Amino acid sequence: MSSNHSQFSAPTGPVFQPHGPAWLRSPVGLGKAVAALLGVVVAVDLFAVYADLTMYDVTGSLANDGADYDDYAALMRDADHADSLYAAAGYLQSASLVATTVVYLIWFLRVRVNAEVFNPFGHSKKRAWAGWGWFVPVVNLWFPRRIMLDIWDASSRAGTRAPQGLVNTWWTLWILALLTNRAGYTAYRNADTADEIQDAVGQVLLSDVADVAAAVLAILVVLRLTRMQHEKASRGPAPMSA
Repeated sequence: MSSNHSQFSAPTGPVFQPHGPAWLRSPVGLGKAVAALLGVVVAVDLFAVYADLTMYDVTGSLANDGADYDDYAALMRDADHADSLYAAAGYLQSASLVATTVVYLIWFLRVRVNAEVFNPFGHSKKRAWAGWGWFVPVVNLWFPRRIMLDIWDASSRAGTRAPQGLVNTWWTLWILALLTNRAGYTAYRNADTADEIQDAVGQVLLSDVADVAAAVLAILVVLRLTRMQHEKASRGPAPMSA
């Protein structure tokens, strides 16, 4: 995807903007940065899946009183190793999530403002919700999706509407990962026995697998929307219908 910053240098669109001043700025560089960071998230999540599986196996052996081991000391060494992997995965996931979230939100606000230029009246939520909508409890389960779909539609080629299946599938997997993550880590903190820990780790494993899939689809959404906006801006204003 080649960048053409000249196409985004000057304000365009109607004088009145219902959501505040709006101007076109290229999302290409930010889109590539977000996609790269999401790739890091995928790699870290895959490591977390490995850590989950290791912890799941070890806690299963502990629940069976070490029946799979001839040497109890070896079981304890494996348990310590699994615990270290699990902790490292948690730290890496937190760090990659924070870094990706910051850049993603900058990109998301930019494509939202661009979309207001393309279609000033096609947005059901105020611009501020493009940021706050991800963090406010309850509404964060659907506001970001609604805002993304409004941006998606506004960025489509004039006279057409790009299919929304990619966005909807990504959002479904993201919500699944979010909810199972909360449930899994709550269960892990409250677990007292090896059986309870294994059950909790199984829930976290499901969350990490869902997060891998969601992150992969998020990369596709970011690259597709970035390309849509770049191409629409490069074509210039649509001709007025008679």
